[in-house]
Formats: sequence, structure tokens, C-alpha cells
Amino acid sequence: MRIAAVQCAPVFDDAEATSAIVIEQLRWADANHVDMVLFPEAWLLGHAYDPGTIHARADGATSALPALCARIAGYGATLVLGTFERVGEQIFNSAVVIEHGRIVGRYAKAHPNEHGVTPGTAFPVFTRSRLPWGINICNDANYPAAAARLADQGASLILYPLNNLLRPGTAERWREKSLANLIARARETGCWVASADVAGAASDRLSYGCTAIVSPIGEVVARVPERVEGLALFELPGAPVFS
Repeated sequence: MRIAAVQCAPVFDDAEATSAIVIEQLRWADANHVDMVLFPEAWLLGHAYDPGTIHARADGATSALPALCARIAGYGATLVLGTFERVGEQIFNSAVVIEHGRIVGRYAKAHPNEHGVTPGTAFPVFTRSRLPWGINICNDANYPAAAARLADQGASLILYPLNNLLRPGTAERWREKSLANLIARARETGCWVASADVAGAASDRLSYGCTAIVSPIGEVVARVPERVEGLALFELPGAPVFS
């Protein structure tokens, strides 16, 4: 299975701009026989820690997400896209799984570090090209048990949508720690790990970007350079054969 993890500049409250980037990458993926495309955490309308902003972006996703799905129905790659979502009175930090313009599943961040966001409790495992895979989101990488929940269900790949847009001092502290977490989760679970992050500056925030693909023994087999936009592309070796 060929997977591409996208490292993007931060974009806020502009579903048309982010959707255009998604469409561009899906068009490229189909032309290059890529099976799965991973985008950063809360990419659709932007990440935030302020509760009011989070609520507004979750409400905005109510219309922005179906509109995007309608525009990408003709593409073949599986899309994993981060967004805040409202479900009744609750707000979740989700990664939605979209195939042929249809949402086929979602994962809600189990360990949200955004005020007012409800923790997810489910750890679904999906399949693409006979390879079982699941999702953890950003801060979940600090919790080995979250990755273990997927590995225990037979996942061979764990996707990590990240958003490391932080105050510069904090960004510097997490510069090496983010990748170290991914390597540790890969080694502990015996799974492939892939992450997608934002990169660059916005207002008083900075992200170096930690977009990488890590082997089950902890080897970084692909990575986008820091502070630039780009793709980490890798073909995972033979999918398991089920009896």
C-alpha cells in the first residue's frame, strides 16, 4: 500500500482553500497510484485551543465537510482528514475517513488537550488494500495505551494527524519529542506509523513540522524537511494475507 502524508502551511477558517489543497493532493494521488492520503489534525478549518473558536469551527464543519465530500467523490485514494465536529452538545477533535466522497468512519481524539473537547472512547480499525490500520491524534502519541488499543485489534499501521503550531518556545521543546514519540509507539506496537503536521508560522505561533513515516523497528523511512510544505511518500511492504 502506498501512503502519502501531507505537510501543509497553517490555514484558518477557509474551507475553500483547504478543500482546494485536498483536491490537488487527491488528484496527484490517483495519478501516482497512492492508496491513502493523510492530512494534519483539524486541517479542514484550522486547529485552536480557544473554546469559542473551536465551537465556531466545529459548527463550520457541519457544512464544509459535506461540501468537500461532494467534490471528491470521483477520487480513489482513502482520505484521512482532521476537523473539529459537533455531535449534539459535544465537540470532538476528529479524523474522518473518506472514500469516494463518503465518510466511512471517524476517530475522535482520546486525549484532547483542547478545553471543552470531549474525549473519544472508540478505537476503530479500518482496512485498505488488505492492511488493517487505525488512527491516534496528536496528544494521543503521549499515551502508549492508545496505540496499543489499535495494535491489540490487529492494526499494522497507525496514523497520527498532528498540529504542532505552538508558541516558539514550546515548539522548540517539542521539536524532537514529537518524532521520538512516533518512534517509540512504532517500536512498542510493532506497527508502521505515519504522521502529518502543519509547518511554518502563523501570528505568534510556529510549527517545525513532524511529517514522517516510521517502520515497526523505529526507522524513519520518509520525512518532510522542517518548516516546508511537502509529502512523505512510502510504499508499505506486502499487506498481510488473511485465511
